[in-house]
Amino acid sequence: MDTTIDILPSLPGQRLQRGVCRALRQFDFVCIEELVPTPGLRVDVMALGPKGEIWIVECKSSRADFMADQKWHGYLEWCDRFFWAVGGDFPTALLPEGSGLMLADAYDAEIVRMGPDTPLAPARRKAVVQRFARHAASRLQAFRDPGVAGLIV
Repeated sequence: MDTTIDILPSLPGQRLQRGVCRALRQFDFVCIEELVPTPGLRVDVMALGPKGEIWIVECKSSRADFMADQKWHGYLEWCDRFFWAVGGDFPTALLPEGSGLMLADAYDAEIVRMGPDTPLAPARRKAVVQRFARHAASRLQAFRDPGVAGLIV
């Protein structure tokens, strides 16, 4: 008997994030939502692939959401591939040419267009992977022991 309870995130962007993370898991990527690669930037989804590739996925739930956030150019220097993830009713003509595109919902996503491969420099890759690992480990530790969350610097 399956007693799993499926709790959907309440915000539309968080629902897209969940679908993207689920879809990328099928390709052996692991994901972190809301990661800060550098002060002033917070990516919706950062994914680490089986060969060390780093993808960033920016989730946009509406035209207004897209128009309000123009920091995405800063994300490009922190990944090997960049994608937009949008719902099926999003006006995709708004999205910049030459970037990846995923159609997503709360349960899955489909890669419609691959983002260009722009490999990170080795030193940048090392820094991003270390930040990813530390962020993932601190989230797991805070989940397992909520009392430690206030101790994290």
